[in-house]
Formats: sequence, structure tokens, C-alpha cells
Amino acid sequence: MAKTVRAHTNIALIKYWGKADDQLRLPLMSSLSMTLDQFYTDTKITASTTGDHFFLNNIEQTGKSAQRVFTYLKKLQQRFNVTGALSVHSTNHVPTAAGLASSSSAFAALAGAFCSYYELDVTRKELSYLARLGSGSASRSIYGGFAVWQKGTDDASSYAYALDEKPQMDLHLLAIELNQQPKKLSSTGGMKQAQSSPFFKPWLARNEQEMAAMIAAIKENDFTKLGQLAELNASEMHAINLTAQPGFTYFEPDTIRAIKLVAQLRARGIECYYTIDAGPNVKVLCQLRNVKDVTNSFESVFKNAKIVNASFGPGISCLD
Repeated sequence: MAKTVRAHTNIALIKYWGKADDQLRLPLMSSLSMTLDQFYTDTKITASTTGDHFFLNNIEQTGKSAQRVFTYLKKLQQRFNVTGALSVHSTNHVPTAAGLASSSSAFAALAGAFCSYYELDVTRKELSYLARLGSGSASRSIYGGFAVWQKGTDDASSYAYALDEKPQMDLHLLAIELNQQPKKLSSTGGMKQAQSSPFFKPWLARNEQEMAAMIAAIKENDFTKLGQLAELNASEMHAINLTAQPGFTYFEPDTIRAIKLVAQLRARGIECYYTIDAGPNVKVLCQLRNVKDVTNSFESVFKNAKIVNASFGPGISCLD
């Protein structure tokens, strides 16, 4: 019997930003993420007698977003030699396409719902492969806590695994929603354009070093080291965007103001660090004792910003 599957979104602390294979969504670099408790997607698949349908937040979708879902489901059906028209019902508790990694929870939940509907007995490792085919970052949302997506060299070797699903680190992520508009340049488009930067290959060459340093920081429970590395890696990614040919950015004026505010808070002795994905919104990493001060500071500067305090979220699960 089909079940509703929940997957939580994740934020990469070491970024994935470039594909070695578009069809299989194989990455050019390994990445490491934090799964978040406050942002998630619930998805259920049922049989349809009137063709394929995709409902997001109770509204039937058409166009590119629906086609992406249908193309993905057909790909999975071919893999498992199953058939049938499907009706997909998803509820997304993540701002879509605004740089908060909505696709990570969306396609992880969709992969889980597909396996539930067809009663497929798959391991979480196998589920990670399947989620990757829909969205690269979704491979990491199969797991809670900290997850690593190893780039691998082919379909069989590129998957995510749990680094630490129940971390003891005092780590909070404040999601600062500065802009609710969908981004003008998709992540896929941005990844392709970024590779024209003269600094892309040097950044790629640093990936193993930065991954090793981040894993060490987590194992040593070193918040400062984690924050510094996350901020550096995000800054490198966006510097590559700016130096692409032609250059581009996901930043808005408020994004720059937020970056400056993080620096000002650190100068005042309030330890915090930023990370930014493909969008204008900023995520601030801090410890519990500084959550209130950081929140108050951002609320005083950004009067209309929505701020959500997130910590570690769980891996994929069935709700019913």
C-alpha cells in the first residue's frame, strides 16, 4: 500500500556546483550537508486513470516543473520494469527555487514514494542513487544529521552516505529569507555557466582538501572550524559565478548587507558564519547561545525578513 513519505531538505556546507554527467547527475565534486528539521516535503503516489498528474500544495502543476517530475518517474519505471499512470501529491514546506534547496527534499521524497507505491525493497544506499537521478542534492536528504555525497566515477559509485545522523555538535542554522521570488537562473544553468570561470578548476582541485577538513571538524566537534570552512566554500562558489564568462550572481543588495552583518556580529564577539546556495537568501550558522542575538540583529536590519531557526533533521521516513 502506498504511503506518504517525508524527506527533509539539506544545506550543503561543502557545495556541489557542477555536473560531470547531466543525464545521470554525476557531480564534479564531492559534497557534505546538514539535514534540517524545519524544512521538508511530504509526497504520496497513487494510481491514476486519467494520465499522469502532479499536485504541489494541492494545486495541479503544468509546464517545466511537472514535466521534470514525469520524466523522472518514467526513468524510474524503466529501471524497475514497472508501468502505470501515476498521480503525485506533494506538500512542500520549503520556499521553492529561492536558494533553500527545495529540490533536495522534493526528489528524495518522490523517490521514496515511488518505491513505496511499487513496494520495492531498496536500501537507503539504493534510494540515494534513485534520488540523485532527480536532483543531485536529493541524494543527501535520504539521511539525517551530516551526510556526504561522494562524487564517484559512474552511476554505481556516486551516492550519499550518513556521516553522523545524530550529531552532538551545538549547531543551529538560521534561514534568513530575504527574497521569496524564484531565481531567474536555475541551478542547472548556473552550474554550466560557472565552469567558464578561470578559477573553476583550481576550486575543483581543492575539493578533497576541503572535504577532509570539514569531516575532521565534525569528528572533532569543532564549530569554529566548521563555520570557517562553510563560509569559505560558499564564498568560493559565488566568486566563481562572478568570474564566469559572462559573470553572474544570485546575490541581491540585501544578500550583501547580510554578509556584512555577519562580519559585524563576529567583530562584536558573536560567533556566526554564513553559507549561501544558488539564490539570494542567507543561512547563518551559530551556536544556541548566540541564536537570540543573531536573530535580533537581523530582525533590526531586515524588517520584513522571515527567519527560521533550524537544527539537525532526520532522514527519510514513512508517515502512515
